[in-house]
Amino acid sequence: MKINRWFVVLIVFAMFASAFSSFPMQTFANTGKVIIHYQEAPNNTKDWNLWIWPEGGEGKAYDFTGEDAFGKVAEIEIPTNTKKVGFIVRTDTWEKDGEDRWVDIQNGEGEVWIKSGDNTVYNEPPDGEYRDLPSYENVKVTIHYARYDKNYKDWDLWVWPDGKSGQAVQFKDEDDFGKVATFELNDPQGIQKVGFIARQSINGNEWGNKELDNRYITKFKEDGSAEIWIAQGIERVFYDPSQIDLNPKIVGATIDKMNEITLQTNVPFAIEEADNSGITLEGVEIKEVIPLNKEEKTTNKVRVVTKNNLDLTKAYKISKSLFGSATVEIGAAVRSKEFDDMFYYDGNDLGNTYKKDKTSFRLWAPTATEAKLVSYKKWDSTSGTEIPLKKAERGTWTTQLKGNQDGLIYTYKVKIGDKWNEAVDPYARAVTVNGDKGVVVDLKTTNPEKWLAKKPFLKNREDAIIYELHVRDLSIDPNSGIKNKGKFLGVTEEGTRGPGGVKTGLDHIKDLGVTHVQFIPIYDYRTVDETKLNEPQYNWGYDPKNYNVPEGSYSTNPYEPKVRIKEMKQMVQSLHKNNLRVIMDVVYNHMYAVSESNFNELVPGYYFRYNEDGTLANGTGVGNDTASERKMMRKFIVDSVKYWATEYNLDGFRFDLMGIHDVETMKEVRDALNKIDPSIIVLGEGWDLNTPLPADQKANQKNANKMPGVAHFNDVIRDGLKGSVFYDEDSGFVNGKQGMEDTMKKSIAGGLQYDSSTSTYQDPEQVVTYVEAHDNHTLWDKLLLTNPNATELERKQMHKLASSMVLTSQGVSFIHAGQEFMRTKGGDHNSYKSPDSVNQLDWERRLAFNQEVEYMKGLIEIRKKYPVFRMTTASEIRQNLSFLNAPKNVVAYTLEGKNKNQLTIIHNANSNEIKMKVSSKGNLSLLVDGKKAGTKSIKKIKSDNVTVPAFSTFILEGNTFRK
Repeated sequence: MKINRWFVVLIVFAMFASAFSSFPMQTFANTGKVIIHYQEAPNNTKDWNLWIWPEGGEGKAYDFTGEDAFGKVAEIEIPTNTKKVGFIVRTDTWEKDGEDRWVDIQNGEGEVWIKSGDNTVYNEPPDGEYRDLPSYENVKVTIHYARYDKNYKDWDLWVWPDGKSGQAVQFKDEDDFGKVATFELNDPQGIQKVGFIARQSINGNEWGNKELDNRYITKFKEDGSAEIWIAQGIERVFYDPSQIDLNPKIVGATIDKMNEITLQTNVPFAIEEADNSGITLEGVEIKEVIPLNKEEKTTNKVRVVTKNNLDLTKAYKISKSLFGSATVEIGAAVRSKEFDDMFYYDGNDLGNTYKKDKTSFRLWAPTATEAKLVSYKKWDSTSGTEIPLKKAERGTWTTQLKGNQDGLIYTYKVKIGDKWNEAVDPYARAVTVNGDKGVVVDLKTTNPEKWLAKKPFLKNREDAIIYELHVRDLSIDPNSGIKNKGKFLGVTEEGTRGPGGVKTGLDHIKDLGVTHVQFIPIYDYRTVDETKLNEPQYNWGYDPKNYNVPEGSYSTNPYEPKVRIKEMKQMVQSLHKNNLRVIMDVVYNHMYAVSESNFNELVPGYYFRYNEDGTLANGTGVGNDTASERKMMRKFIVDSVKYWATEYNLDGFRFDLMGIHDVETMKEVRDALNKIDPSIIVLGEGWDLNTPLPADQKANQKNANKMPGVAHFNDVIRDGLKGSVFYDEDSGFVNGKQGMEDTMKKSIAGGLQYDSSTSTYQDPEQVVTYVEAHDNHTLWDKLLLTNPNATELERKQMHKLASSMVLTSQGVSFIHAGQEFMRTKGGDHNSYKSPDSVNQLDWERRLAFNQEVEYMKGLIEIRKKYPVFRMTTASEIRQNLSFLNAPKNVVAYTLEGKNKNQLTIIHNANSNEIKMKVSSKGNLSLLVDGKKAGTKSIKKIKSDNVTVPAFSTFILEGNTFRK
């Protein structure tokens, strides 16, 4: 006998209490639709498509599916319940039109309009442009409305044609789904969409209660009719009732405290104290069941409190009468202090420990009920040999394999609840191609000949002059003269020459005179396919996959696990041999996606930071923040940094988005490195990011006083010099902004006197002074935006003035690769996936800008010669740096060194020359004049007055008066 399922549902509804208050419910459809309208630039010749990803998930390429009067159109089904979807307009070679954009699809469908060259995401066609939707003079609409509480008393609809007045419509019919309202609307000018609100009259007030905000009907049949289904608390408008699941069921059960489970159903039920509302938990005694809102008597979400703490290593089944049963998942309990205290493991043997006669394995997975080591024969094997792991102390699992396991390919499998997850060992030190499996290696066999020779001397961290570089950018230009293009080994090549015989690669960096090379990510990252290296691919690498392994695309053979390790060591060794220290950019603040993170596969919910409502924190802007405040995440970060510092002999670590981390983690990193080598530099982006950490615990500039020995990028001097990086046409001191003298003075003095609401630097080694980096526009491109009418010579002078101020300020100096020859990316301010043509170091430009390179070399030479540019304490700066009275838009000061020898520095940001009295004694040596720079005197100045050209820096050596 066939029974109508809606009839069964209504019988179940009749069992529930009628008293009920409105609340948000889960949408049960497992897909969402994204509609993107894209208007190309005129005369476009590029083949644009879309890269789309659900918030917190993995991305995928999609083609545009059609065209309308506005431009290209893509209609894409997204298999996810996410509320937001990100997208990028791009080509297959990752040329991008605009930046990352987002579509809101929490009602199941999102539609946006975008225009080439305009980063705005429009929810309606921009500028009143034509929307290619059919228009009807008459529409007939049927709305089916289901309420879980079956209480339709005084509910009706308020409806309106878009942009016109509304009217009330009553529910006059009913069917198996619920109540039904049918109405017609007429408009001679045409109707394209119809808005509606479900509302309830209370005590005569027609708007006493309403459900959700404005919603719209946009799909009509050819005759102008439309039929939709809506359900209580669900925002999505359904055009197909089969997409709504109203069968009573448990939709979520998570352990959120050590003795508490949060249970959620799709249909509300009455709270009955006598029998705990019909809820049972297999093998556990329930103390009480409490609705989240204690005043509610009917709800769909309750807290199930147990008499004793739950065992997080067990799989529990929870049941509710009429709703069935479900496996309880681990929820917020793993993020509790009790969890950390119970399972923190402080041993040094996580991962694999190799010896020639045996290899030991230890995995931390405290919420797993079973765990296995899986060994594979080849990198692309789909099945392997499973070896059970034994449960050990503090949530760890162990086993030991006898014999020489050098080259063993392996993963871990863990059973979480009733599901098996497989993942790469987070502590793996070697991996297969694309990092999909871990590998055991004898690390001694990866050492180059004469490995760990003496590294370059560094007396004080303030002596560092950092050169930020991408491995591929250095050598990939066809004119680089480098054989191993885009590789670690390309950095090791000496004697390479480019156009006109200019030095390239390593020789160029060495000739420049910097002390440190800082590589943007060189660990194993996600978004370059190492099996397709003959195809054009590019990424900066801020999407970590395996933290303790070098990136395979920079090796000559990513299929051989040891090659990438040895070749990265060769690169470090070569730089050390050439008197250059090495800093590694580390990105412990987020991963590519939570859904595929090895951390989350092994211990779901632990390693990432969550908001109070259970959603992932997103201070990083990529959908996930790691939780450094948790003991095992903090331990991983510290262990990882120690590993790189010792195994690869690195000299520094640059922490991406350091403000996501907590103060204690960064202090532990600093302390651990001090024990290895106190000269190792720790620097990072100390931005104040919107992540749910207490303000006094964030590792940002405002808390710099709590993190001695940790340096922060100084965005005050960066933006003060050239203008805000967030506003293209905003200018700074060197390119026309007035009234910047005080900001520049404080910045030149190391930022130690900034307002505490900005930063709390205590020592010049805590301040990284810079004007450009890999992020945002290059300085040259910024000057093109802010000063479009300036001559090229004027822009060159502004550029040199900014670099001069960076290299003569107190703190740690930082230069972006190519800054010395005024690097351009053609206006691309976010070139993280842009092609080589945008990102490569252009050695033709190096030749053309030879005079500017020589100027930068001279500034570096001066900084290295005179210790007064590199003072090591705040008191020393206060004692030896004195600002002089100077004309408007000029900053001038003296630095007094040993033997009372003085340097006078004048920065003139005016578009005209200025005259300034500098001495009552004469006989000054001019070292920098805005065109030339170096330690040798350009000329002697005997007059008490000097004339400083427009947009120029003067540096004079000799005794001058101080005022």
